[in-house]
Amino acid sequence: MHIEEHKSLRDYNTFNIQATARYFCSIGSIQDLKLALQSNIHPDIFILGGGSNMLLTKNIEALVLHINLKGIKIISEDKNSVVLNVMAGENWHEFVQYCINNDYGGVENLSLIPGNVGTAPIQNIGAYGVELKDVFLDCNTLSIENQFEKKFTKEECNFAYRNSIFKDQIKGKYIITSVNFKLTKSDHKKIIDYGSIKDELKKINSHSPSIKEISEAVIRIRESKLPNPKKIGNSGSFFKNPTINNIQFEKFNKKFPKAPFYKLSEFEFKIPAGWLIEKSGFKGQRFGDTGVHKNQALVLVNYGNASGKEILELAEKIQTKVKKDFNILIEPEVNIV
Repeated sequence: MHIEEHKSLRDYNTFNIQATARYFCSIGSIQDLKLALQSNIHPDIFILGGGSNMLLTKNIEALVLHINLKGIKIISEDKNSVVLNVMAGENWHEFVQYCINNDYGGVENLSLIPGNVGTAPIQNIGAYGVELKDVFLDCNTLSIENQFEKKFTKEECNFAYRNSIFKDQIKGKYIITSVNFKLTKSDHKKIIDYGSIKDELKKINSHSPSIKEISEAVIRIRESKLPNPKKIGNSGSFFKNPTINNIQFEKFNKKFPKAPFYKLSEFEFKIPAGWLIEKSGFKGQRFGDTGVHKNQALVLVNYGNASGKEILELAEKIQTKVKKDFNILIEPEVNIV
Protein backbone atom coordinates (compact mmCIF):
# COMPACT_ATOMS: atom_id res chain seq x y z
CA MET A 1 0.00 0.00 0.00
CA HIS A 2 1.49 3.31 -1.13
CA ILE A 3 -0.01 6.69 -0.17
CA GLU A 4 0.82 9.77 -2.27
CA GLU A 5 0.34 13.42 -1.36
CA HIS A 6 -1.12 16.26 -3.47
CA LYS A 7 -1.92 13.86 -6.31
CA SER A 8 -3.38 15.29 -9.54
CA LEU A 9 -6.77 13.76 -10.37
CA ARG A 10 -6.89 14.98 -13.96
CA ASP A 11 -6.24 11.47 -15.31
CA TYR A 12 -8.79 9.97 -12.93
CA ASN A 13 -11.94 11.79 -14.09
CA THR A 14 -13.42 11.68 -17.59
CA PHE A 15 -14.28 15.40 -17.50
CA ASN A 16 -10.49 15.94 -17.48
CA ILE A 17 -10.83 18.48 -14.66
CA GLN A 18 -7.67 19.56 -12.87
CA ALA A 19 -8.03 18.96 -9.14
CA THR A 20 -5.78 17.42 -6.52
CA ALA A 21 -6.18 14.86 -3.75
CA ARG A 22 -4.58 15.68 -0.38
CA TYR A 23 -3.76 11.98 -0.06
CA PHE A 24 -4.16 9.27 -2.71
CA CYS A 25 -3.91 5.48 -2.61
CA SER A 26 -4.55 2.98 -5.40
CA ILE A 27 -6.24 -0.11 -3.95
CA GLY A 28 -5.35 -3.47 -5.51
CA SER A 29 -6.58 -5.87 -2.83
CA ILE A 30 -9.19 -6.13 -0.06
CA GLN A 31 -6.36 -6.24 2.46
CA ASP A 32 -4.93 -2.97 1.11
CA LEU A 33 -8.40 -1.45 1.34
CA LYS A 34 -8.75 -2.44 4.99
CA LEU A 35 -5.27 -1.10 5.81
CA ALA A 36 -5.97 2.20 4.07
CA LEU A 37 -9.25 2.64 5.94
CA GLN A 38 -7.43 1.95 9.21
CA SER A 39 -4.55 4.33 8.45
CA ASN A 40 -6.11 7.41 10.10
CA ILE A 41 -3.99 9.58 7.82
CA HIS A 42 -7.01 11.83 7.24
CA PRO A 43 -10.44 11.90 8.93
CA ASP A 44 -12.25 11.98 5.57
CA ILE A 45 -12.36 9.21 2.94
CA PHE A 46 -13.24 9.76 -0.73
CA ILE A 47 -13.92 6.71 -2.91
CA LEU A 48 -12.90 6.96 -6.57
CA GLY A 49 -13.81 4.44 -9.25
CA GLY A 50 -13.59 5.09 -12.97
CA GLY A 51 -14.28 8.81 -12.52
CA SER A 52 -16.92 8.75 -15.26
CA ASN A 53 -19.93 9.94 -13.30
CA MET A 54 -18.31 12.77 -11.39
CA LEU A 55 -17.75 16.50 -11.67
CA LEU A 56 -14.91 17.81 -9.52
CA THR A 57 -15.52 21.42 -8.51
CA LYS A 58 -12.72 21.62 -5.92
CA ASN A 59 -9.62 19.88 -4.59
CA ILE A 60 -10.34 16.81 -2.48
CA GLU A 61 -9.15 17.41 1.08
CA ALA A 62 -9.35 13.74 2.05
CA LEU A 63 -7.72 10.36 1.58
CA VAL A 64 -8.78 9.39 -1.95
CA LEU A 65 -8.99 5.63 -2.41
CA HIS A 66 -8.85 4.62 -6.06
CA ILE A 67 -10.57 1.22 -6.23
CA ASN A 68 -8.44 -0.85 -8.61
CA LEU A 69 -9.60 -4.35 -7.63
CA LYS A 70 -9.39 -6.73 -10.62
CA GLY A 71 -10.73 -10.15 -11.56
CA ILE A 72 -13.67 -12.03 -13.10
CA LYS A 73 -14.61 -15.55 -12.04
CA ILE A 74 -17.50 -17.98 -12.52
CA ILE A 75 -19.38 -18.68 -9.27
CA SER A 76 -21.88 -21.17 -10.70
CA GLU A 77 -23.45 -22.15 -14.00
CA ASP A 78 -25.85 -24.54 -15.66
CA LYS A 79 -26.91 -25.00 -19.28
CA ASN A 80 -29.10 -21.87 -19.21
CA SER A 81 -27.29 -19.33 -17.04
CA VAL A 82 -24.05 -18.32 -15.38
CA VAL A 83 -23.27 -16.32 -12.24
CA LEU A 84 -20.15 -14.16 -12.46
CA ASN A 85 -18.28 -12.42 -9.67
CA VAL A 86 -16.66 -9.27 -11.03
CA MET A 87 -14.28 -7.12 -9.00
CA ALA A 88 -15.11 -3.44 -8.61
CA GLY A 89 -12.07 -2.10 -10.49
CA GLU A 90 -12.88 -3.89 -13.74
CA ASN A 91 -13.71 -1.52 -16.61
CA TRP A 92 -17.43 -1.80 -17.39
CA HIS A 93 -17.17 -1.95 -21.17
CA GLU A 94 -14.35 -4.48 -21.03
CA PHE A 95 -16.57 -6.62 -18.79
CA VAL A 96 -19.39 -6.34 -21.33
CA GLN A 97 -17.03 -7.44 -24.09
CA TYR A 98 -15.92 -10.39 -21.95
CA CYS A 99 -19.58 -11.42 -21.73
CA ILE A 100 -20.13 -11.00 -25.48
CA ASN A 101 -17.04 -13.10 -26.27
CA ASN A 102 -18.33 -15.88 -24.01
CA ASP A 103 -21.92 -15.60 -25.29
CA TYR A 104 -23.26 -14.50 -21.91
CA GLY A 105 -26.39 -12.43 -22.51
CA GLY A 106 -27.96 -9.56 -20.61
CA VAL A 107 -25.49 -6.68 -20.73
CA GLU A 108 -25.10 -6.18 -24.50
CA ASN A 109 -27.36 -3.09 -24.48
CA LEU A 110 -25.04 -1.55 -21.88
CA SER A 111 -22.01 -1.56 -24.18
CA LEU A 112 -19.62 1.40 -24.15
CA ILE A 113 -20.97 2.93 -20.94
CA PRO A 114 -17.94 4.53 -19.25
CA GLY A 115 -16.83 3.73 -15.73
CA ASN A 116 -16.07 0.68 -13.61
CA VAL A 117 -18.13 -2.27 -12.41
CA GLY A 118 -18.04 -1.18 -8.77
CA THR A 119 -19.72 2.15 -9.42
CA ALA A 120 -22.35 0.75 -11.82
CA PRO A 121 -24.82 -0.29 -9.09
CA ILE A 122 -24.61 3.07 -7.34
CA GLN A 123 -26.65 4.81 -10.00
CA ASN A 124 -28.19 1.69 -11.55
CA ILE A 125 -26.69 2.41 -14.97
CA GLY A 126 -28.95 1.84 -17.94
CA ALA A 127 -29.32 2.31 -21.68
CA TYR A 128 -31.50 1.22 -24.58
CA GLY A 129 -34.17 -0.54 -22.54
CA VAL A 130 -31.88 -2.32 -20.04
CA GLU A 131 -30.76 -1.40 -16.52
CA LEU A 132 -28.08 -2.92 -14.33
CA LYS A 133 -30.72 -4.25 -11.92
CA ASP A 134 -31.94 -6.58 -14.70
CA VAL A 135 -28.76 -8.70 -14.40
CA PHE A 136 -27.70 -7.84 -10.84
CA LEU A 137 -27.75 -10.64 -8.26
CA ASP A 138 -25.99 -9.07 -5.26
CA CYS A 139 -22.81 -7.19 -4.35
CA ASN A 140 -20.07 -7.47 -1.76
CA THR A 141 -19.10 -4.39 0.22
CA LEU A 142 -16.80 -3.20 2.97
CA SER A 143 -17.95 -0.87 5.73
CA ILE A 144 -15.87 2.32 5.82
CA GLU A 145 -16.46 2.71 9.56
CA ASN A 146 -15.44 -0.73 10.83
CA GLN A 147 -14.18 -2.65 7.75
CA PHE A 148 -16.83 -5.36 8.17
CA GLU A 149 -17.81 -7.17 4.98
CA LYS A 150 -21.49 -7.10 4.01
CA LYS A 151 -23.47 -8.48 1.08
CA PHE A 152 -26.38 -6.48 -0.36
CA THR A 153 -29.12 -8.32 -2.26
CA LYS A 154 -30.97 -6.78 -5.19
CA GLU A 155 -33.94 -6.03 -2.93
CA GLU A 156 -31.73 -4.34 -0.34
CA CYS A 157 -30.19 -2.09 -2.98
CA ASN A 158 -33.51 -0.29 -3.58
CA PHE A 159 -32.80 0.22 -7.26
CA ALA A 160 -34.69 3.00 -9.02
CA TYR A 161 -34.12 5.14 -12.10
CA ARG A 162 -30.42 6.11 -11.86
CA ASN A 163 -30.55 5.57 -8.15
CA SER A 164 -29.88 3.04 -5.39
CA ILE A 165 -29.39 2.81 -1.64
CA PHE A 166 -25.68 3.59 -2.22
CA LYS A 167 -26.52 6.96 -3.75
CA ASP A 168 -29.14 7.79 -1.16
CA GLN A 169 -29.69 6.28 2.32
CA ILE A 170 -26.19 4.84 2.89
CA LYS A 171 -24.14 7.14 0.69
CA GLY A 172 -20.50 7.19 1.78
CA LYS A 173 -20.85 4.33 4.26
CA TYR A 174 -19.91 1.28 2.19
CA ILE A 175 -17.43 0.50 -0.59
CA ILE A 176 -18.55 -1.96 -3.25
CA THR A 177 -15.72 -4.47 -3.72
CA SER A 178 -17.34 -6.84 -6.22
CA VAL A 179 -20.64 -7.49 -7.99
CA ASN A 180 -22.36 -10.78 -8.81
CA PHE A 181 -24.27 -10.92 -12.09
CA LYS A 182 -26.65 -13.59 -13.40
CA LEU A 183 -26.46 -13.82 -17.20
CA THR A 184 -28.02 -16.10 -19.78
CA LYS A 185 -26.15 -18.79 -21.73
CA SER A 186 -29.07 -19.72 -23.98
CA ASP A 187 -32.43 -18.24 -25.00
CA HIS A 188 -31.06 -14.74 -24.53
CA LYS A 189 -33.72 -12.13 -23.78
CA LYS A 190 -32.92 -9.60 -26.48
CA ILE A 191 -34.18 -6.03 -26.09
CA ILE A 192 -34.16 -4.66 -29.63
CA ASP A 193 -37.40 -2.63 -29.80
CA TYR A 194 -35.68 0.55 -28.64
CA GLY A 195 -35.94 2.89 -31.65
CA SER A 196 -32.27 3.56 -32.29
CA ILE A 197 -31.29 -0.12 -32.00
CA LYS A 198 -34.13 -1.23 -34.24
CA ASP A 199 -33.07 1.29 -36.91
CA GLU A 200 -29.41 0.32 -36.63
CA LEU A 201 -30.19 -3.40 -36.97
CA LYS A 202 -32.32 -2.71 -40.05
CA LYS A 203 -29.20 -1.38 -41.75
CA ILE A 204 -27.61 -4.82 -41.56
CA ASN A 205 -30.90 -6.64 -42.30
CA SER A 206 -30.70 -8.50 -39.01
CA HIS A 207 -34.15 -9.67 -37.88
CA SER A 208 -32.81 -12.12 -35.31
CA PRO A 209 -29.55 -10.52 -34.16
CA SER A 210 -26.94 -12.12 -31.96
CA ILE A 211 -25.96 -10.41 -28.71
CA LYS A 212 -22.71 -9.45 -30.47
CA GLU A 213 -24.67 -7.70 -33.25
CA ILE A 214 -26.78 -5.88 -30.64
CA SER A 215 -23.63 -4.78 -28.81
CA GLU A 216 -22.05 -3.57 -32.05
CA ALA A 217 -25.23 -1.64 -32.91
CA VAL A 218 -25.22 0.06 -29.50
CA ILE A 219 -21.54 0.94 -29.89
CA ARG A 220 -22.16 2.53 -33.30
CA ILE A 221 -25.07 4.54 -31.91
CA ARG A 222 -23.14 5.75 -28.87
CA GLU A 223 -20.04 6.64 -30.90
CA SER A 224 -22.18 8.68 -33.32
CA LYS A 225 -23.79 10.66 -30.49
CA LEU A 226 -21.33 10.80 -27.62
CA PRO A 227 -17.83 12.30 -27.64
CA ASN A 228 -14.88 10.14 -26.63
CA PRO A 229 -13.73 11.35 -23.15
CA LYS A 230 -10.13 10.76 -24.23
CA LYS A 231 -10.59 13.45 -26.90
CA ILE A 232 -13.12 15.80 -25.28
CA GLY A 233 -13.66 15.80 -21.51
CA ASN A 234 -17.19 14.74 -20.59
CA SER A 235 -19.17 12.50 -18.29
CA GLY A 236 -21.73 11.16 -20.73
CA SER A 237 -25.30 12.17 -19.95
CA PHE A 238 -25.11 15.00 -17.45
CA PHE A 239 -28.83 15.18 -16.68
CA LYS A 240 -31.48 12.61 -15.86
CA ASN A 241 -34.65 12.43 -17.93
CA PRO A 242 -37.30 14.11 -15.77
CA THR A 243 -40.49 12.34 -14.72
CA ILE A 244 -43.71 14.35 -14.41
CA ASN A 245 -47.18 13.41 -13.19
CA ASN A 246 -50.25 13.10 -15.38
CA ILE A 247 -51.58 16.57 -14.52
CA GLN A 248 -48.26 18.19 -15.44
CA PHE A 249 -48.10 16.07 -18.58
CA GLU A 250 -51.54 17.16 -19.81
CA LYS A 251 -50.46 20.80 -19.60
CA PHE A 252 -47.08 20.06 -21.18
CA ASN A 253 -48.53 17.96 -24.00
CA LYS A 254 -51.17 20.55 -24.79
CA LYS A 255 -48.54 23.27 -25.11
CA PHE A 256 -45.92 21.09 -26.86
CA PRO A 257 -47.88 18.40 -28.76
CA LYS A 258 -44.87 17.30 -30.82
CA ALA A 259 -42.59 16.74 -27.84
CA PRO A 260 -41.40 13.14 -27.36
CA PHE A 261 -42.35 11.31 -24.17
CA TYR A 262 -42.43 7.87 -22.58
CA LYS A 263 -45.50 6.70 -20.65
CA LEU A 264 -44.32 4.97 -17.49
CA SER A 265 -47.79 4.48 -16.04
CA GLU A 266 -51.21 6.09 -16.03
CA PHE A 267 -49.85 8.71 -13.67
CA GLU A 268 -46.18 9.13 -14.72
CA PHE A 269 -44.51 10.30 -17.91
CA LYS A 270 -40.82 10.65 -18.74
CA ILE A 271 -39.66 13.54 -20.93
CA PRO A 272 -36.27 13.36 -22.71
CA ALA A 273 -34.00 15.93 -21.07
CA GLY A 274 -31.97 16.19 -24.27
CA TRP A 275 -35.04 17.43 -26.17
CA LEU A 276 -35.78 20.03 -23.47
CA ILE A 277 -32.18 21.30 -23.51
CA GLU A 278 -32.06 21.43 -27.30
CA LYS A 279 -35.35 23.33 -27.53
CA SER A 280 -34.04 25.77 -24.92
CA GLY A 281 -31.27 26.64 -27.38
CA PHE A 282 -28.20 25.07 -25.80
CA LYS A 283 -27.30 22.23 -28.14
CA GLY A 284 -23.90 22.88 -29.73
CA GLN A 285 -23.36 26.09 -27.77
CA ARG A 286 -19.90 26.86 -26.41
CA PHE A 287 -19.04 29.15 -23.51
CA GLY A 288 -15.27 29.52 -23.24
CA ASP A 289 -13.87 26.04 -22.61
CA THR A 290 -17.25 24.63 -21.56
CA GLY A 291 -20.18 23.75 -23.77
CA VAL A 292 -23.02 21.46 -24.82
CA HIS A 293 -22.06 18.82 -27.34
CA LYS A 294 -23.21 19.37 -30.93
CA ASN A 295 -24.59 15.84 -31.35
CA GLN A 296 -26.16 15.25 -27.94
CA ALA A 297 -27.62 18.02 -25.80
CA LEU A 298 -27.43 15.83 -22.67
CA VAL A 299 -23.64 15.95 -22.76
CA LEU A 300 -21.72 18.85 -21.22
CA VAL A 301 -18.09 19.02 -22.32
CA ASN A 302 -14.72 20.40 -21.32
CA TYR A 303 -12.98 21.63 -24.48
CA GLY A 304 -9.66 22.14 -22.74
CA ASN A 305 -9.08 23.81 -19.41
CA ALA A 306 -12.57 24.40 -18.05
CA SER A 307 -12.90 24.20 -14.28
CA GLY A 308 -15.51 22.11 -12.58
CA LYS A 309 -17.14 25.28 -11.28
CA GLU A 310 -17.51 26.62 -14.84
CA ILE A 311 -19.20 23.41 -15.96
CA LEU A 312 -21.48 23.51 -12.92
CA GLU A 313 -22.40 27.12 -13.72
CA LEU A 314 -23.37 26.06 -17.25
CA ALA A 315 -25.47 23.19 -15.86
CA GLU A 316 -27.30 25.58 -13.54
CA LYS A 317 -27.86 28.01 -16.41
CA ILE A 318 -29.43 25.19 -18.44
CA GLN A 319 -31.61 24.12 -15.51
CA THR A 320 -32.90 27.67 -15.07
CA LYS A 321 -33.74 28.10 -18.77
CA VAL A 322 -35.46 24.70 -19.08
CA LYS A 323 -37.50 25.45 -15.97
CA LYS A 324 -38.51 28.82 -17.41
CA ASP A 325 -39.38 27.42 -20.84
CA PHE A 326 -41.15 24.20 -19.82
CA ASN A 327 -41.80 24.42 -16.07
CA ILE A 328 -39.84 21.18 -15.68
CA LEU A 329 -36.84 20.76 -13.40
CA ILE A 330 -34.02 18.64 -14.82
CA GLU A 331 -31.60 17.19 -12.29
CA PRO A 332 -27.94 16.16 -12.69
CA GLU A 333 -27.18 12.50 -13.16
CA VAL A 334 -23.51 12.98 -12.31
CA ASN A 335 -22.15 13.22 -8.78
CA ILE A 336 -21.09 16.81 -8.13
CA VAL A 337 -18.16 17.02 -5.70
